[in-house]
Amino acid sequence: MNFTTHWIIDPDHSNIDFKIRHLLISHISGTFKIFNGKMTTKNDDFETAQISLSIDVYSFDTNNIERDEHIKSNAFLDADQFPEIHFTSSELKKIEGDHYKLSGNITVKSVTREIVLDAVFGGQAKDGFGKMKAGFEISGKLNRSDFGIVAEDVTETGHLIIGEEIKIHANIEFDKEED
Repeated sequence: MNFTTHWIIDPDHSNIDFKIRHLLISHISGTFKIFNGKMTTKNDDFETAQISLSIDVYSFDTNNIERDEHIKSNAFLDADQFPEIHFTSSELKKIEGDHYKLSGNITVKSVTREIVLDAVFGGQAKDGFGKMKAGFEISGKLNRSDFGIVAEDVTETGHLIIGEEIKIHANIEFDKEED
């Protein structure tokens, strides 16, 4: 018997964080505070998962209001014109044990690129209210210039002020929807 299971992201128990190099000496880190998404699986088999995610660009937060407003401006993410980042999976492939590769398309500023992320399945458990949960830790990286996020400011030694590579790290907890 085949059945489809529906899962939704629990935003209260999930986070999407990022890091980017600054002056080649440290990292600036931050988070997206508002996002939502869902996953469907066949017969509760996560290798059949189809995942979609939307991230509110306005929720970008590095704990520095001036910097955040600059990043949301048309100089970088252009939140007024492109208020959401989207991800749609194409495959969640088991590599070994609880380790998976999550492949899909990510769209930033209307530019879509393929991305492959590392995913570690944390398991399933019922919470105190009897709701089934499933958790994944997801990490990877993307190149900001691939999405038209250009920052050409350089230091006096000729190095970019901010790096090209953005590291992504997310802990996502899904709630199983009951039929």
